Amino acid sequence: MRKVKRTMSTGKKKIGLLPKLIIAIVLGLVVGTIARSADLPIIIRIGATFNSIFGNFLSFCIPLIIIGFVAPGIADLGAGAGATLALTAGVAYVSTLISGSFAFCVDSVLFPTFLKVGSIVMDNAQNAEDTMLSGLFTVEMPPLMGVMTALITSFIMGIGIAVTNSEHLRNIFHEFQKIVEGVVAGVLIPLLPFHIYGIFANMTYAGTVAEIMSVFARVFVIIICMHLIIILFQYTVAGTFAKKNPISMIKNMIPAYMTAIGTQSSAATIPVTLECTKKNGCSSKIADFVIPLCATIHLSGSTITLTSCSIAVMMLNGWPVTFGQMFPFILMLGVTMVAAPGVPGGAVMAALGILESMLGFNDNMLTLMIALYIAQDSFGTACNVTGDGAIAMLMDAITGKKKAA
Repeated sequence: MRKVKRTMSTGKKKIGLLPKLIIAIVLGLVVGTIARSADLPIIIRIGATFNSIFGNFLSFCIPLIIIGFVAPGIADLGAGAGATLALTAGVAYVSTLISGSFAFCVDSVLFPTFLKVGSIVMDNAQNAEDTMLSGLFTVEMPPLMGVMTALITSFIMGIGIAVTNSEHLRNIFHEFQKIVEGVVAGVLIPLLPFHIYGIFANMTYAGTVAEIMSVFARVFVIIICMHLIIILFQYTVAGTFAKKNPISMIKNMIPAYMTAIGTQSSAATIPVTLECTKKNGCSSKIADFVIPLCATIHLSGSTITLTSCSIAVMMLNGWPVTFGQMFPFILMLGVTMVAAPGVPGGAVMAALGILESMLGFNDNMLTLMIALYIAQDSFGTACNVTGDGAIAMLMDAITGKKKAA
């Protein structure tokens, strides 16, 4: 009897987050269309009420998410610091900056060709009321601290723990990280489809959703193309140092790429990434060190996606987009996404704080960013892990030359 129960329990398959989001979007489109044609705004306002409460709770959680993710990540990065660790972290960070800057250049050229600037306004309460309905009531949830205060606190505590090697504080922050991850995985992520439903139902009722859907279908194609280009660039650089054919190395990494698409997790793909990297000729010592490390600090694909989606949202709202404005954002992305949780959309959840503080995104824009990011999270993760193999090959070549010298 116990065996039967065990089989039955393991046979149950949970619906993934992406299918839930797709269902929520479709349901929002249907309900929004019906409410618009039947002139039933109350249906939309009920969803808007949930959105308002959820958005306020999300704003309350953002500083906690920043501290819970960034401080332990920086603390762990400094543990056992050595020349190889510092060099690997530096290369991973430079790769992230190059990816984000590349995305900005491509987006600046291509997006204006099909994106109507200022076609959708979600940037302030007055204009939002003209296009999207407000909720029946709201519940204020002021954050415990501002986003910048949370970032500075995370940097001070993370660096301090790494320098002093305080195991007691490190354990405290790791326990706090578990609590925050529990809130993200147990509350925010499960409620996200309902929030997405409310946003898309409201946008459909306001008549703006068609523009968003058509725009971001093309944005996603551009993002995936940029992922492939940056992978080719990474392996060209690695192949130059390692004196290996970059195309052959990329072919060997295809199993890792495909596995990441299925798992949506860099951490879960580590065994496959290791196997593929060693097949490319990387030494076991370097691969065993670099691949797990880069799984948490190297997010070139995620940076491309977040940069591109944020630029698209800003352009749709008619906001000016300049490199001087976006580059500091890209610089901070490389830090705030360190040790992002292993839940779907972890990178965008960790980036919510700087989207709000540096780019001025409001709750509706943050929610749209979450939906857009998760919709292509598999491809971003695949780009991340494939790039990890390139960094491992580069580090193997560099350290090998140093030993030879």
